[in-house]
Amino acid sequence: MESESQKKLSIKQQFKTLKCCVLIPTYNNGKTIEKIIQSTLEYCDDVIIVNDGCTDSTSTILKRYPSLMIINHAINKGKGLGLRNGFAKAVELGYDYVISIDSDGQHFPDDFILFLNKIEQVPGSLIIGARNMTSENVPSKSTFGNKFSNFWFWAETGFSLPDTQSGFRLYPVQRLKKIWFFTTKFEFEIEVIVKAAWHGISVVSVPVKVYYAPKEERISHFIPRIDSTRISFLNAYLVTLALLFWHPVMLLRKMTFANFKKIWRNEIIASHESAEKKAISVAVGLFFGIVPIWGFQFGLAIITAIYFKLNKFIVGLTAQISFPPLIPFVLYFSVKTGELFLNQDVHISLNKLLSLESLKQTISNLYIYFIGATILSILVAIFGFIVTWLILKSLGYLQKSK
Repeated sequence: MESESQKKLSIKQQFKTLKCCVLIPTYNNGKTIEKIIQSTLEYCDDVIIVNDGCTDSTSTILKRYPSLMIINHAINKGKGLGLRNGFAKAVELGYDYVISIDSDGQHFPDDFILFLNKIEQVPGSLIIGARNMTSENVPSKSTFGNKFSNFWFWAETGFSLPDTQSGFRLYPVQRLKKIWFFTTKFEFEIEVIVKAAWHGISVVSVPVKVYYAPKEERISHFIPRIDSTRISFLNAYLVTLALLFWHPVMLLRKMTFANFKKIWRNEIIASHESAEKKAISVAVGLFFGIVPIWGFQFGLAIITAIYFKLNKFIVGLTAQISFPPLIPFVLYFSVKTGELFLNQDVHISLNKLLSLESLKQTISNLYIYFIGATILSILVAIFGFIVTWLILKSLGYLQKSK
């Protein structure tokens, strides 16, 4: 049977094989940092410490460990910038992965093995250590804040995670170096997982242990009023960007030839949904894809699908009727519909739609476009409902008759 020392040596070797190191950002955690360093070194020889402008005994403690790679900030710059500078150092040194662990004693280095084993199963992923938020001494405000953060991550990416606030994570730093980040404080831990998901990096979780010290011993540098405001502004920015751009992009990524049969079978003709619900989903998608609320079409379509429990994939897919190559046609038929119902002529032709003269003509008669697009969206939605319902009913009839 393998001894404890042999297990630790095996884990050290696994770190080296995977080209992974440990990153510990710290700010005035002098009471706990040494214990974290000692226990970390039992499992990994390659450790980066970011001394984020510490004014307590941390700097003195770090001098006792010459083998550590230390990044010193002259002043406190925030956890986000500490992580980002740590990532840059890891990339410079040739590491593929970094496991970040907080210096307050909340996490347990013996859980490193969980991240290493998981990354072997899903290479290139970003892995979050999901804490058991029902554990002893977990503050109620932390539990609520975590649920709140989980909701916004889902709204921004379409993916669900059990714990989006844990600082115990494995980052694929070679893949992250291609992504632009701008936050520097606690909110970076939200920005990085959202943007990773947007760029096709799988974000997954592993269950980890957690320790919350009694309230009187707990040290936190989170300033609720200031940091919560930063996080709120970041989520507003990310949600807007998701609705305007990233949700459509992520949906279109699924539309590869390899996935088409699976999507058709599971999402389009899934037997658990009625023909009526699928037809309504098509209608809703087409309506929002044409109705003149540019920038909010996809987001409102998905919100409607969620609220009315429609097929979100069908709604999202059909809302792409306003995808760039189709926009000239949508504009043209919207204007022509407006002309027909208002008995006016804008003198616009399809082959010259994107010419400067045609654009000027359309802009000067925007009310014709808005009215026409609104009417067209309703008509196309009704047409889409009828055609979809008839096709699905016919397919159902043919399957039953076999």
